[in-house]
Amino acid sequence: MKVISKEKEYFDEHGFVVIRNFFSKEEIQRLSNKAHNDNQLDKASSTMDDGKGNAVRLSLWNHPGDSIYGMFARCNKLVNKVEEFLEGEVYHYHSKMVLKDAKVGGAWAWHQDYGYWYQNGLLFPDLCSVMIAVDKATKENGCLQVIRGSHKMGRVNHVLSGDQAGADMERVNEVLKVREKVYCEMEPGDALFFHSNLLHASDQNKSENSRWSMICCYNKASNNPYKESHHPSYVKLNKVNDEMILKVDIGNNDNQKVDFSDLRSDDKSATSLESGV
Repeated sequence: MKVISKEKEYFDEHGFVVIRNFFSKEEIQRLSNKAHNDNQLDKASSTMDDGKGNAVRLSLWNHPGDSIYGMFARCNKLVNKVEEFLEGEVYHYHSKMVLKDAKVGGAWAWHQDYGYWYQNGLLFPDLCSVMIAVDKATKENGCLQVIRGSHKMGRVNHVLSGDQAGADMERVNEVLKVREKVYCEMEPGDALFFHSNLLHASDQNKSENSRWSMICCYNKASNNPYKESHHPSYVKLNKVNDEMILKVDIGNNDNQKVDFSDLRSDDKSATSLESGV
């Protein structure tokens, strides 16, 4: 008889689960040091309007690679947990760093990731995203908000607002009457796993502290898209031992260069088709 973990039960029922201290202080400090001092990451970021005149920034890449970012996205403990939740093999759909800067980091409208990714030829919402807190996430600096159990609604229509596509607010307002809104406050190293149909949003960062987070997105291997898009079809994910996070060189080695997507010039990957938190 297959034993189902409490985390898996919680994920299935609520559409998300936060696992505290998923990454150690030493692991997350290496990621933070690299990200906050990574000129390539900063230059590759795309800026969007949140519909209220505030800027939101993210940097995105499709293939995990061999850098510190790739070691996080490919490490056994992370990928195995996603495969537990989705009940099968997964591959790396893409990763991104959401750069919610102090005072200027804009909001993200209520949306479902599958509300965007449906357009990419994915027949089923068999995807999971993992938000890794690089900085502390609080209500004041615009932490993620989710609507508990909203993944059970199925896909909701999305409409453009500013540079973002947000979920139909009539549906959002109605589900908020019957389901709880949860503020996912997180410490660096915490990991939030959430279903692609979970409604989520975040407020503007009005604090003095940045709220950067790395989001690793995975698609189930059996859910291979039927058409090409700006995100990859199935590519076998080569997992790495967790210890590689602490062993990998975080210098600017050419062989670890990240292939960032240029969301500003690629029509198929227009920022309105991409999600963030």
